[in-house]
Amino acid sequence: MAPHLLHGTLNATIYEIDRLENNGGLNPCGQGMGPLQLGKKLVAKLKRVMLCQSEIIDSKLYATVDLDKARVARTRLIEKQNSGSKWDESFRIYCGHMISDIIFTVKYENPVGATLIGRAYIPVEDVINGVAVDRWVNILDENRVPIHGDSKIHVHLQFSNVTLDINWSKGIRSPEFEGVPRTFFGQHKGCRVTLYQDAHVQDDFEQSLPGNYQPAHRCWEDIFDAISNAKHLIYITGWSVYTAITLIRDPKRPKPGGDLKLGDLLKKKADEGVTVLMLVWDDRTSLKGLEKLKKDGLMATHDQDTADYFKNSKVHCVLCPRNPDDGKSIIQGIEIGSMFTHHQKTVIVDGEVPRERSGKRAIVSFVGGIDLCDGRYDSQDHPLFKTLGTVHRDDFHQPNFAGSSIKKGGPREPWHDVHCKLEGPVAWDVLSNFEQRWKKQVGDNSLIPKTKLDEIMVPKSAVITSSTDTETWNVQTFRSIDGGAADGFPEAPEDAAKHGLVTGKDTTIDRSIQDAYINAIRRAKNFIYIENQYFLGSSFDWKSKDIKDEDIGALHLIPKELSLKIISKIEAGERFTVYIVIPMWPEGIPESESVQAILDWQRRTMQMMYSDVAQALQRKGLKANPRDYLTFFCLGNKETKKPREYVPSEQPDPNTDYARAQQARRFMIYVHAKMMIVDDEYIIIGSANINQRSMDGGRDTEIAMGAFQPYHLSTNRRAKGQIHSFRMALWKEHLGYVESSFQSPETLQCVQAVNSTAEEFWNTYSSNTLGKDLAGHLLRYPVDVNETGAVTAMPNMEFFPDTKARVLGSKASNLPPILTT
Repeated sequence: MAPHLLHGTLNATIYEIDRLENNGGLNPCGQGMGPLQLGKKLVAKLKRVMLCQSEIIDSKLYATVDLDKARVARTRLIEKQNSGSKWDESFRIYCGHMISDIIFTVKYENPVGATLIGRAYIPVEDVINGVAVDRWVNILDENRVPIHGDSKIHVHLQFSNVTLDINWSKGIRSPEFEGVPRTFFGQHKGCRVTLYQDAHVQDDFEQSLPGNYQPAHRCWEDIFDAISNAKHLIYITGWSVYTAITLIRDPKRPKPGGDLKLGDLLKKKADEGVTVLMLVWDDRTSLKGLEKLKKDGLMATHDQDTADYFKNSKVHCVLCPRNPDDGKSIIQGIEIGSMFTHHQKTVIVDGEVPRERSGKRAIVSFVGGIDLCDGRYDSQDHPLFKTLGTVHRDDFHQPNFAGSSIKKGGPREPWHDVHCKLEGPVAWDVLSNFEQRWKKQVGDNSLIPKTKLDEIMVPKSAVITSSTDTETWNVQTFRSIDGGAADGFPEAPEDAAKHGLVTGKDTTIDRSIQDAYINAIRRAKNFIYIENQYFLGSSFDWKSKDIKDEDIGALHLIPKELSLKIISKIEAGERFTVYIVIPMWPEGIPESESVQAILDWQRRTMQMMYSDVAQALQRKGLKANPRDYLTFFCLGNKETKKPREYVPSEQPDPNTDYARAQQARRFMIYVHAKMMIVDDEYIIIGSANINQRSMDGGRDTEIAMGAFQPYHLSTNRRAKGQIHSFRMALWKEHLGYVESSFQSPETLQCVQAVNSTAEEFWNTYSSNTLGKDLAGHLLRYPVDVNETGAVTAMPNMEFFPDTKARVLGSKASNLPPILTT
């Protein structure tokens, strides 16, 4: 049966099974089974023995929706009834899959896993044209033979092609755009957003921006001011919070109290009577078998140091493990608790309300990629060596080399990130997220009760900008989180669906960050600009020959949606460009198994996308370079020696990556941002990476915002609001210059200019000669793409400079994909 592209939204309902025989529907004699099927049957029997179950008849049932081998939905658990078992559950599924069948898989749930009952198949041809399908479908065994008792499942399907969406490729058509539909938090009008590039902006960079751009904002200065001026509450969530850092470091911009370390500042505010609550991820990677992660440099959170620092103080600091939802199996619970993290980075305070005579305060929230910890403070020049004697003397961060230290000298790892401040009604949603998490992990203790908040705060509905203010913002909060981390999620599937939540196997999930990305990509008209710490996913379409893609589980849609968008524009004869900035490699020892595994997944993702683009160009008869439509970059710096530079007292061990990088005076700038800009009119900023961990909803916990300015839309003319200014400031940081073509990023002139500059910078960066500082930081990502879309290493560039780490990565033999995807 020929596969078809199912790109759009699939509405699926699973009603019921008519009956199941007492043997659970399994072929009682194993007739017609091959060795693999017989083996699985024996495993199922072994599970029953281990669980002291002579039969499975008392087990609970659940069903899934699979697009061929990609699992996209899952029902709750229900008790098996011989005469029929009912779910009556509906799912709204975003899809971008080339498939032959929509498959309904029915299983028994057991504490250590699940046992297959059978599968029911509906050919994609039956739904591709949008006709509603409502039918009873035979449940078949693995040989596609009806299971014992001829059981059937009752389902309903209706598919809506993406081209029928009124917003498809139309952008935000009206200031009245209501935001991403069916999410837990709705969109709010009358807000204010402040956008931050990096933790700090130096005066000379701000002065280099063209006069019509928005003034630069300074993230850590604003957070310092917000904490210092809080009167009632300071609530913080973090993957890491380090008490020994200082937020104010620029000698040209001192502030009273700016020399206070973060821990001392928070203690001071708590002693003043401010309620200071902190939720910091409890890093469990020190458990037996996972020490390798810390050795590879992936985890170094200071969690226990932070908790110890605040003991016997008025600051309530709670270390939060990533507990699973109650519906997870034992094995899944172990996976979640030991492998996944609380990754949100938020600061919520009360702030002054101008001209508010009552003295009431307003909620102000900070959201983004920057943790309040070591290694994050940086500015747009991203120094390697020249600040080691000053602002980075007590904040030397270099986890990519074994044994690195300030005593041995640079290069430090520079840090590029993006953050934002939210004011107005949307700031309350970030507060609600904190309260839900605190209640789940701690209880009601210590939270300021709602009745008290009503007394001291202006109401949530109070807008901070008027509808006539041309700089007003409409903003929406998104999350990846489940009922194991947040309190108050409805349990009934129909109630959860009303709140934009997804249910399955007694788990309730908010995965609205992925929904927000998908909606924004589908709306896009001209271009997309992404900065993200990771870029991997859509493994259902990798077409690998050396691994089973269905075993990887990196199923989120974002990479596939991007390539499908480009394909649609090529077919329509329209220009469209996607720019993606990622790190040279994920932070950690670059040769390590974990880093190499992630690079391998990244390469497979790139190749899938480039293959899509190349095939679309071939079908159209175009002799074009796929990199003119989809182009990847990383950031790096190369720095000549400066007068009065810090002189280390020791040296790295000879013939190491550390020694080679120090000699060459170069290193990557670590891209930690989690941001997407669409057509200069819509922006997403948050803590979520573009990988399955962040987009799944049941793995790492994340938070993000999506926003636009209703007076600055890309309708009859190009959007020229604060989002446009922010992108141009980022490009000025990365490229060292701006030019007129940058106003229209989708054009061939623009993408070729950016690619050419990045190529030039890469050649300078990778050269073993050191003549002068790099004029900019944007580097071509060091891979080649041929006319078929195959991704290979560049000539003489199998390894990253100064390392023996493969650019294309390598398959992991000891780490499960769930950990590295």
